[in-house]
This record gives sequence, C-alpha cells and structure tokens, in this order.
Amino acid sequence: MRVLITGVSGFVGPHLVERLLAGHESAELYGLRRWRSPAAELPPPAVLRMLEGDLLDQASLLRALEASRPDVVFHLAASSSVASSWSTPTEVMQVNVLGTLNLLEAARQAALEAPIVMACSAEAYGQVAPGELPIREEQPFRPVSPYGVSKAAADLLGFQYFRAFRVRTVRLRFFNHFGPGQPPRFVVASLARQIAEIEAGLRPPQLRAGNLDVRRDFVDVRDAAHAYALAAIRGVPGEAYNVASGRSRPLREVLDRLLALTDEAVEVSFDPARLRPAELDALEGDAERFRRTTGWEPRVPFERTLADTLEYWRKAVRREPAAV
Repeated sequence: MRVLITGVSGFVGPHLVERLLAGHESAELYGLRRWRSPAAELPPPAVLRMLEGDLLDQASLLRALEASRPDVVFHLAASSSVASSWSTPTEVMQVNVLGTLNLLEAARQAALEAPIVMACSAEAYGQVAPGELPIREEQPFRPVSPYGVSKAAADLLGFQYFRAFRVRTVRLRFFNHFGPGQPPRFVVASLARQIAEIEAGLRPPQLRAGNLDVRRDFVDVRDAAHAYALAAIRGVPGEAYNVASGRSRPLREVLDRLLALTDEAVEVSFDPARLRPAELDALEGDAERFRRTTGWEPRVPFERTLADTLEYWRKAVRREPAAV
C-alpha cells in the first residue's frame, strides 16, 4: 500500500503514521512537506519519504501525486486554529479553501483513482440550537468563525469534486480531538502546558483561561488516527462522516480534571484576550453513520488522554523551559 499524507508534520500526522505502520508494516508512506518548512519530529526516511510541495502551488501537488502514485491520500494539511483564524482570515481561506481546491484539481488531472480522506471539521456546522444536538451529518452549515467558513467550503469542494469528476473523496467531520503533541494554541494543550509550567516553577500558580462554559465533544488523537485508517478502507466515496464521542463536556470540567492531576494549588483567572468575537455554545456529534460503516469506536478513555497530555507537557517544559 502506498500512502500520501499532506500535513504529515502536524499534530495528527505522526499518530497516523504510527497507526498505518502498525496495520501495514510494508506500507510505503510519503509525506508532503512545504518548501522551507522547519524540520519536524518525524519518522526516519526509511519509514516516511518526504516530498516537497505547497498546497498553494498546484503543479507541485501534481508532481507529488505522480511521484508517490498513492493507493490512498490523507489530506490533513490546513490552517487549523479557530482562535488564530480571526486574526489571519486571508491565510486561512488560502490554505484551507484554495489549498484543498488545488489538491482536488491535481487529483482530477492525474486521474487519481485512490480515495482522498479529507480532514473536515465540526466547526463547519457552526451555531446550532439545543434541539439540534447531537449534530448529524444532515445539519446545515452555519459557521461563525473564519476557520469554520473555510472548512465548510473545503467540505463542499470535496463533495463537488466527487459528484462532478468522481474524485473519490471521503469527508471526516472531526469534533475536537486532543492528546499528546497538540500545540498550545488549542485549549486543552494550553491548560495542560500552564499547569506543567506552574509545577516546574516557570510561572506563578495562576492559570489563565477564557470562556469555560462552552461545551465540546472530545476524541483522543489516537482514536482520530484510527478513524482515518478505517475511513480509507471502509469509507464510502462521496460520503461525509462525523467523528465524535457523542458526549459534550464543559471546558470547566476539563480544567477541573486536569487540576485534579496536580498537587499544586492553582488559581484560575479569567483572561478576556482568550475570548472570540463569536463563540459556539456547544458542539456534540452523532457518529452513528461512521460507526455503522466502519466499526469505529473511541477506545482511549477521556481521563487517560488528559493524563497523557499533561505528562507530555511536563516532559516538554523540562526539555525547553517556556517563558511566563
């Protein structure tokens, strides 16, 4: 099996590589690396061969497809932060919308028969009424952030290229996934890093947080990687699937559970800078379609993911102390 992964150096990429190798030791894995990108902690070349290219350069994507001749493509590359999208909306639209369009068009030109498993997002659903929870795939898109708009557009492009050109897209609409290795611009990683820095004496025992009343549906990143692998084998081209636990939790509960894992006395303070111009009160997904199609189930307990995330940041701050 030959596999091409865009965004392989991101948060999910290394977990997906590990998952694919566990199931297919003979798999030939190719990763798309943006020109001049800094080196990342990736498997050695014997495991993962890197191809240079850029989502905004369609010709480079066509070359990558021709070089890798993949049996499956995982499209993970994206500008992935909801919070950052408010300050960089143009970049978000270019990478997530135009970049996805370029990849799909390259696949069409290459007459690619391999499935393209797309990393879509529940943020595309946007504002939902309490009576519309849990969210099913038929829910209309009403995104409220630049990121959500960009992922709605990319999702629709995936359907359009399947319907018009039979490019074999499978769209996975992920709800919040987290775990070890996630950058601190995401909420759970930010909270865990602050606790680790307090434990290490790198900041006062005060943790800064935004709106802790919003509710999110969390899945472990390793379960997310498993979902990608199953979608490539069992997903139906042209379909969209929610990947969710089916339960939402307030961020306050997430923080309380993290604080229960430390012996430090931590004061929590509200930071208005962490608020967004528009916020979703709740995201909670119904993943029954994906479960029925692929047999996927979340396997990693929520408590273990929190503990692994905090331990990751404990080790990270010891290696490279962060500024307060």
